[in-house]
Amino acid sequence: MKTIGGRQFWGDVYYFQGYRIQQNIVTRHYRLLNPDDIRLAFGKYETCIGKMKKIRLKRNLSAMTGKAVILVHGIMRSSKSFGPLEKKLRENGYLVFGFDYPSTRIPITESAEYLRRCIESLEGISEISLIVHSMGGLVVRSMLMHNTDPRIKRMVMMGVPNKGAVPADLLKDNPLFKTFLGPAGQQLGTKDGLIPSLPVPEFEFGVLAGGKGDKKGYNPLLPGDDDGTVSVASTRLEGASDFMMEPILHSFLMFNEKCVDATMNFLEHGKFRADAPAQPIPQD
Repeated sequence: MKTIGGRQFWGDVYYFQGYRIQQNIVTRHYRLLNPDDIRLAFGKYETCIGKMKKIRLKRNLSAMTGKAVILVHGIMRSSKSFGPLEKKLRENGYLVFGFDYPSTRIPITESAEYLRRCIESLEGISEISLIVHSMGGLVVRSMLMHNTDPRIKRMVMMGVPNKGAVPADLLKDNPLFKTFLGPAGQQLGTKDGLIPSLPVPEFEFGVLAGGKGDKKGYNPLLPGDDDGTVSVASTRLEGASDFMMEPILHSFLMFNEKCVDATMNFLEHGKFRADAPAQPIPQD
């Protein structure tokens, strides 16, 4: 049965090559999808794993090896939002896994648990990198509160509100905001208790921000420079190995050719610019 891939009410919990097992956040049952988002099994987790084992034997699918990149989207988006970046990663030999989770239906901490299960499922993978956009970075940091994986080497954060998002403060009590962004939207503010409690990653990470390069930014409602949604100051997480800012709006960071090239360079070398030194963000 063809599906739309679980963009609204499903969270990924297992990866094998292009196959995924997802859990429904309402009924709590599971399903197995193939690389074309066709449902192959349905019911208990054990049922889906059993079907996956049969597929591996029938198709003689070998174990996964090498380097993997997990793409973690922001609120109201999906893994499909990474576009040309995903293509470039595959061209450079990475196994790419787009992590899908119901970002507007569950708290950030619950999304983090889905991500943890996906990472644990990557048997045979020797090295893992993360590329995150917006709230996706907070999902990763939330996961790191209680779990990590020694295989995680580097992470690129694109427009992540590491210090909170002012628009979430302004709209926190708005009924439409509550309806469309759900419990996670309530956790995005600068004054919420979750974000200040999130740990700084212990592995290498770089921060990519959008901004005009002046004191006004794109959005007059935000303090200082910004990408229209997140202030540059909020993206700057202390401990980053490198920082880079480009004049790009929040939703288009992962489509910009310069940002794509910078991301690829960071995954390989730990810095964004091949011809210039890194600009680390020091700890306070």
